Amino acid sequence: MSEDLHTLQRRLAAFAAARDWQQYHNPKNLAAALSVEAAELVEIFQWLTPEQSAAVMSEPSSARRVEDEVADVLAYLLQFCEALGIDALTALAAKIERNESRFPAVRDARPDRDRTADGAPDGPGGADSAS
Repeated sequence: MSEDLHTLQRRLAAFAAARDWQQYHNPKNLAAALSVEAAELVEIFQWLTPEQSAAVMSEPSSARRVEDEVADVLAYLLQFCEALGIDALTALAAKIERNESRFPAVRDARPDRDRTADGAPDGPGGADSAS
């Protein structure tokens, strides 16, 4: 079983403290580092087709790269939350609740009703709704 978020945050803080890195772990620097790591994750998928991107975890070397970048993104996000006193899980639960209110589920039984011509979801509810 994996460690809980608070335990991981404590481990990250101890890791940074042991290297005297806390001086650099302010919200501005952590937000920038988070953005860089997210861009490194995007880079893995940049020129892949949708089919190739769906299969990226089937090859050990690419799976390892994805896992490493996901870990980097999560590490910086947890450190960012720690620096600002944000409980990530509470913030996520609250955001999901707001999105559920803002974007009610489509109840139309016609499968083509809530999709665009290319099969993508039509309207809010994806990553853009997280803003």
